[in-house]
Amino acid sequence: MATSSTSAASPLAPYAQVKHHLKDELARGRFPPGALMPSEAELVAQFGVSRMTVNRALRELQAEGLVERVQGVGTFAAQLHRVASTLTIRDLHEEIAARGHHHHAEVHLAREETAPAALAERLGLAPGARVFHTLIVHHENGVPLQCEDRYVNPACAPKYLQVDFTQTTPTHYLLEVAPLWEAQFQIEAASPTAQEARLLGVGRDEPCLVVTRRTVSRGTPVTIARLVHPGTRYLVEGAFKP
Repeated sequence: MATSSTSAASPLAPYAQVKHHLKDELARGRFPPGALMPSEAELVAQFGVSRMTVNRALRELQAEGLVERVQGVGTFAAQLHRVASTLTIRDLHEEIAARGHHHHAEVHLAREETAPAALAERLGLAPGARVFHTLIVHHENGVPLQCEDRYVNPACAPKYLQVDFTQTTPTHYLLEVAPLWEAQFQIEAASPTAQEARLLGVGRDEPCLVVTRRTVSRGTPVTIARLVHPGTRYLVEGAFKP
């Protein structure tokens, strides 16, 4: 395989550069379904990045159904019948940076709380258990883009409240400490709450795209997040290439 390296000039993070290279190779048919793909060691040498960086790229490709990983054997191009339409969990900071724009976050709440029964059940906890709660507004070029209301299982991320979420996003941090195994999504068009409207600088009657997401790592629920986006500022896009 030809020698390559990540580009310092690229707006994409190093792991994303590796991921996009492999997706392009899959799209071009370099690796037919079931074919063995380059090993982590080969990708580390090819791109001049860390094994953790390569592992994250492969993990996200696996989450998208594009590759299959067999421990101790290697990574294989997914069989076509297993590739399906997916909604990828992406770091909002990286989405914004990929557009060449500036991201900053305002943390409005970061504390430990007692979980109501319904929330505790969804996080696999006993009623009244303690949970971590953050409320963060993400901005793109100074404009509020997303209101993120998130609850976290402390057992999966015990240092969550110690993280400076003006410097990194909860998504980025949680993917590092609790690798994603599965996720459930609910997407709807809805009006924001009074608090969400105020934080996003929109009217109560403005349609918003609301994504509710629950993630699980190694069989244990990690987080439940309500992500609210003003409809005039956010678009969900997707593409599929067999």
